[in-house]
Parts: sequence; C-alpha cells; structure tokens
Amino acid sequence: MRSKLFIPGSRPELFAKALSGPAAALSFDLEDAVVEERKVEARSQVSELLRSPAAEASGKTLIVRVNAIDTAHFEADVAAVACDGLHLLNLPKAESVEQVRAAVAALEAAERANGVTRPARLLLNVESARGLQQAAAMAQAHTRVAGLQLGLGDFFEPLGIMRRDAANVHAAMFAMRMAAAQAGVFAYDGAFPDVHDAQGYVAEARMARRLGYIGKSCIHPSQVSLAHQVFRPSQTEIERSQRIVEAARHAQIRGAGAYMVDGQMVDGPFVRGAESVLAHARRLGLLSERGQSADVPMQFANWKLETA
Repeated sequence: MRSKLFIPGSRPELFAKALSGPAAALSFDLEDAVVEERKVEARSQVSELLRSPAAEASGKTLIVRVNAIDTAHFEADVAAVACDGLHLLNLPKAESVEQVRAAVAALEAAERANGVTRPARLLLNVESARGLQQAAAMAQAHTRVAGLQLGLGDFFEPLGIMRRDAANVHAAMFAMRMAAAQAGVFAYDGAFPDVHDAQGYVAEARMARRLGYIGKSCIHPSQVSLAHQVFRPSQTEIERSQRIVEAARHAQIRGAGAYMVDGQMVDGPFVRGAESVLAHARRLGLLSERGQSADVPMQFANWKLETA
C-alpha cells in the first residue's frame, strides 16, 4: 500500500478513473470532503461502488473514511459500507480505546446484518494530542486494528504548530511510529496539502519511509507516482540486503552469531530487516522468487500480511 488516493464520496464521476488508475489503495471519503447536505448521497454512492464488479476486479485495497464515531452519520455510514468489497474502515479522529471498541462492535453488527464473508479491518486516524497519547493503546484495543494513520492538518492547526516545519512533522511521525511498533501494526503517512509542491511531498514521504512507514496518502493523482518513487527499495538497498542474507547463510553454517558485511557488524535484527526489504522487492516485481532482478514491476499487494 505504497500509495492511497483520496476520492470524495460525493464525486462518483471520479470512481471509475480511480479504480483503473495506478494507486495501490483508494480511500473513499464520507467525512471532511463531503458537505453535510450531501452525506446521505455520498454514502449511497460509495456503498454501490464497493459492491460493484469493477471494484472487485480492480485488485486494489478499498478503504472508506466514515464520519467520526460521535457524529450522527457514523452508524449509517458503517451499515452502508460493511460489505465484502471493503478492506479497511478508516476511523477519523480516534482518541480512546472505548471509541475503537465501539467502532469494532458497530462494524461487526453491520457485517452480520449484511452477510459479509470477508471482514474488514480498521485504520485509525491519529489527529490530536489525545489521539497521539492514546495511539498505542488504541492500536492494541482489538485485533481488527490493522494500522495507524497520521493526520497533521487536524492535529497541528488548532495548536498553532507549523505544518511545514520538518522538525514538527518528524516529532509527530516518530511518536506515532513508536506507538504502531508497540502494537505491532503498520504506520501510514497522511496527506500533503500542497498539490503543486512535488518536492515538498517527496521530502515528507522520504522522512516517513526512513521512519518505517509503509506509504503516504495522496490527495491528487499526480502524487501517486511520487509515493511509488519513494516507497520502493532502491537497487542499492536490494543488493546490500542480498549480501546480508547471503552472509547470514554462511554464518549459520559456521555457527557465527555476528559477522561483517560491507565493513559493518550485523546480526539477527539486520538479517530480518534485509529479508523484509527483499520480500518487498519481490512483491513489487523487482526480484524474482529466486532473488534475481526483474524488470517489470508488479502492483504492491498482500498488505494484510506484509507491512515492510
């Protein structure tokens, strides 16, 4: 899930193009991108889309950002979108374990009512100081939680924190990444608001990748290729990982627990990191199953099992 493109639920004319586009995941928004007067309409349109043959055939991870749990729209949103076509229910403005458990209960009830055979998981938005403080606990509140997503606009603006200050962004990213690590779920980066600043988007995406995030949100199709550019192993990373894994194989034969690769001491954690890089490269079609370079990239898949 290197890229996740937002599509307003009230813009059905964009649905088909998004499904056929390059984004790995699509997030249909029923919350901030939809005005109050069109909430019911958007809900119906997204519900229909999720149940369509086109959605099933797209092979994409399909996400719906519902309205917050304390709004009048939450239960109706969940009841409408709980279906086999939904992969992730995105819960905005999550701030407590109780909210997460209530969201899971609502989702489970809707899935039972709708005869769902492929249950969805939760992506929790961390968008406030309280949400960040509770992030690890929320992520561990239920096994349905798949990941945490950072939302800096809602987080920073009310507090007067400068959104474009890299130090501020890094601090929030790091804190949420540690919460995700504690819970054993993935961390996902939020949106970058300036669609004309490709350099700024890439810089922020690179920061997220260095911190172990698995991808970045896109609010415009032009940002999708930028996310793909950043969230893929470089040839240098692949080759070094191959050397580490090969060195580990020889070290195991010799009974050595630590050894040198490229002048650096490595051991078990480095090997696991290298194996993760190579697994990611294989999913992207950058390596064959036998570890040989491949020229044709494939779509990132299997996000539910792999988060590297």
